[in-house]
Amino acid sequence: MQTTSTCPSCSGEGKTITDKCHSCHGDGIVRDEEVISINIPGGVSEGMQLSVGGKGNMGARGGVAGDLIVVIEEVEHEHLKRDGMNLFYDHFVSYSDAALGTQIEVPTIDGKAKIKVDPGTQSGKVLRLKGKGLPDINTYGRGDILVNINVWTPQHLTKEEKKILEDLSDAHNFKPNPSKKDKGFFERMKQYFE
Repeated sequence: MQTTSTCPSCSGEGKTITDKCHSCHGDGIVRDEEVISINIPGGVSEGMQLSVGGKGNMGARGGVAGDLIVVIEEVEHEHLKRDGMNLFYDHFVSYSDAALGTQIEVPTIDGKAKIKVDPGTQSGKVLRLKGKGLPDINTYGRGDILVNINVWTPQHLTKEEKKILEDLSDAHNFKPNPSKKDKGFFERMKQYFE
């Protein structure tokens, strides 16, 4: 009975290095680090992997270098929350601004954008900035920024402010009277995700 196996001294190469290099110990590889720059495409998300060809570990005895795998780790934005390609932003307006209408600034990934808040805007209304979200990594499309309007209710009132609001609460326009076009929270969310 005969068996064959690779030579433990030369690993099947047919020659042995007797005077080994002090740097690589005969493997032909020197341990070192290299800092490289890579292009990260717009729209990448947490956990995605990018492959950089030929920048991994070298193969033994002059073999081909492997690939460097870069795992993306996202840092959360201070104001914008991500959901796929769409971004969400919460904005608070005063009671008077919601009633009279105003213009607000919204942070985007390209800078700031101005958006109009119509007179009579209700708390919870969602305004859309079309195409201002994140780019899709697979197509040329972009997501939206959805701005959730919150009407700020004062928590501490002076006597004068309290008197003004009490007088206003008796006025006809200050009594809640939602129409059919005033959608509830679930209807609004359903509309944006259809």
